[in-house]
Amino acid sequence: MENRKRSGVNNRPSDDGKPSGGFRKPEGDSNGGMPLGGFKKKYFAKPLPPGFEKPSKADIVFGVQSVLETLKGTKEIEKILLQREFGHTEVEKLAFERNIPVQRVPLEKLNRVTMKVHQGVIAFVSAVNYAKISNVVADIFEKGEVPLILILDRITDIRNFGAIARTAECAGVNAIVVAARGAAQINADAMKTSSGALNHLPVCRENSLWQVISELQQSGIQIVACTEKATEKLYNIDFKVPTAILMGSEEDGISENLLEQADYATKIPMAGKIGSLNVSVATGVILYEVVRQRLS
Repeated sequence: MENRKRSGVNNRPSDDGKPSGGFRKPEGDSNGGMPLGGFKKKYFAKPLPPGFEKPSKADIVFGVQSVLETLKGTKEIEKILLQREFGHTEVEKLAFERNIPVQRVPLEKLNRVTMKVHQGVIAFVSAVNYAKISNVVADIFEKGEVPLILILDRITDIRNFGAIARTAECAGVNAIVVAARGAAQINADAMKTSSGALNHLPVCRENSLWQVISELQQSGIQIVACTEKATEKLYNIDFKVPTAILMGSEEDGISENLLEQADYATKIPMAGKIGSLNVSVATGVILYEVVRQRLS
């Protein structure tokens, strides 16, 4: 009796015939759907580092031999990560010949992409095959069409890029031009966000957007930069002529050297208190002004 008192157990039956006092399991399942004690353990996914977006398995190739074979093949490669402490001459040589960006990174960053045996080298494979803007323009004029080109300066958000591509395809854009460096990686996520538009819309990855703009101008295509810094309103521009629209990054807009090179700078009129739109929304607004003018 002394022991029962000390442990707080009382075996005297209650009104329903069950012992009273002590521990009683929750009703229902044997453990009430939770561990003993009534506390449900919570598991939290480890957050990814800022600015890091985990690619799907289909987007990467890792290991020295696998990357070399991919470099020797016809697949488009967005970029290659090499472990900072090491290097691989042949990988770097082939990447240079194909104009593929190579980044030297610490081992930790490689391990965040994959924990498999990567041997210090990972290649990010593109979901699309790139075209040359010079070939695209020649083909447009040969078909007797009025060119509509979209140039994206440092658009880095995959979802923004996918949304822009979807709108561009719907609006009849002939091609999207991006820089070889500093642009969103065109992977399975971009393809999904574009709702498959990237399967039908040529993407041109070029070394120098400045050079691209110069070549387009020489081909008789006007360059219209869309920026909140402009004074000319969007609706005052003639979009019935051959046009390339220049859109800037989410952070700081169009690069100054490209903005100076453009034939026209225009802005979307704002009636509210916020001074700018999301770049994918702004792109949709200006593209459909082109559609309105060309179909009127």
